[in-house]
Amino acid sequence: MDGLVLVTGAEGFIGSHLVEELVQHGRSVRALVYYNFRNSCGWLETLPNEVMASLEIFPADIRDPFAMRKAVSGCTVVFHLAALIGIPYSYVAPASYVETNAKGTLNVLQACLDERIHLLVHTSTSESYGTAQYVPMDENHPLVGQSPYAASKIAADKLTESFHLSFGLPVATIRPFNTFGPRQSSRAVIPTIAAQALSGANTIRLGALSPKRDLTYVKDTVRAFMAIANSKQAIGRVTNIGSGEAISVGDIAKLIVEICGSDASVVLDKQRLRPAASEVQQLVCDNRWAMENLGWHPKYSLREGLVETVAWIRENLQHHKGTNYTV
Repeated sequence: MDGLVLVTGAEGFIGSHLVEELVQHGRSVRALVYYNFRNSCGWLETLPNEVMASLEIFPADIRDPFAMRKAVSGCTVVFHLAALIGIPYSYVAPASYVETNAKGTLNVLQACLDERIHLLVHTSTSESYGTAQYVPMDENHPLVGQSPYAASKIAADKLTESFHLSFGLPVATIRPFNTFGPRQSSRAVIPTIAAQALSGANTIRLGALSPKRDLTYVKDTVRAFMAIANSKQAIGRVTNIGSGEAISVGDIAKLIVEICGSDASVVLDKQRLRPAASEVQQLVCDNRWAMENLGWHPKYSLREGLVETVAWIRENLQHHKGTNYTV
């Protein structure tokens, strides 16, 4: 990885951790952040001053093809993470997901092709698989648009594949399963459980307890991004990233409550239910290709990652108060 690196979605959860890792490895980084009226750089603003001082902040919108051409200009490697990710909201505003996740990705792809970048690392999601048809789920598992969000990401994945097969664009797709860690939105299950427990709640209210998830700590996910970007073998294919183990939401909740030092009980709350049929019941990653070909494997156990995450949420509880998002 030589030259200037562009990260779209740099202000987000995983994006901010990736930016931090790139800077620590001596990379020159252009951080594309969503242009907004507050002139906010999101989670980037929480990074050390020396990291922020080294970044080139590029406010833009991936839905604008002209802005994407400017953003990509001069870069050799692009990490594309920008996306709308809230599954329940995709039922309310599906067109916005198509505009951002599918057409926005098309804009990034075209800009990368026009500017002759050396590598594009495109970010997929395990939600593209839908509920497991077999486990563990390898990269050949069928893709199922179980929600408008999933469908928009499948479209982005296939557009990315087509630019490689049709035009020879060097692309590598990373498909993380459920990443967690500091800076994650309260829309996600782990922060909402921890925030409730740390706020002194007597009960932890969740919309579902039975779905099983394969959880990877964000630092391990970021290491996978770096490994993929440095591997020629990853070009032209999808790479699953996950722990290879699944745990139910109910058991996750019990573990987090214990780590928080709370005695809260976990209860179902029908008001927090996801839209009908949107709940992916089981996700279990087959990570053998990444381990055998990239030398990647998770360094953090689930408990180790949760301990760090809970500690961060405890220190930043103000970011998680007053939320009432569906889990």
